[in-house]
Amino acid sequence: MTYNAEVQFKFDATYTHDYTRGFGSTIGDDDFIPEEHYLITAPAADLNCKQYFKLFEKFMLCVGMCPQSIRSGAMSLVFNDYTSEEEQRKVCKEYELTMDEDLHTKFEDWKIRDEEIARLNKGPMGTVDYTEEQVQQMDLENGL
Repeated sequence: MTYNAEVQFKFDATYTHDYTRGFGSTIGDDDFIPEEHYLITAPAADLNCKQYFKLFEKFMLCVGMCPQSIRSGAMSLVFNDYTSEEEQRKVCKEYELTMDEDLHTKFEDWKIRDEEIARLNKGPMGTVDYTEEQVQQMDLENGL
């Protein structure tokens, strides 16, 4: 048995000059293409979800959407009031993103790490504060 499938995105537009805008209109016939037709087709039998999104991204670019708006629209599918926080966190984990609610905790973790690094850079009894170059030089001298 053979299975064939095709997906199509089609866009048709026409422009008719409007002479009622008055004298000095900044939009003229040269600013528009009188007629536009786009047809994007792709074999759909084996497309995965990401490939469908890439295909739709190309279609939206063809009809004049800017890349920033496309990305914003895609993100709005996940980060909205109708998607559970659990699902949003799964996406954050997959793409290594931090949600706003988690920024304070991350900041506190960074402060603890910075204090630990400062403590490790001090010598015995906390009397010497070595620079990164001094630590590297001591490592070389000790064969590390």
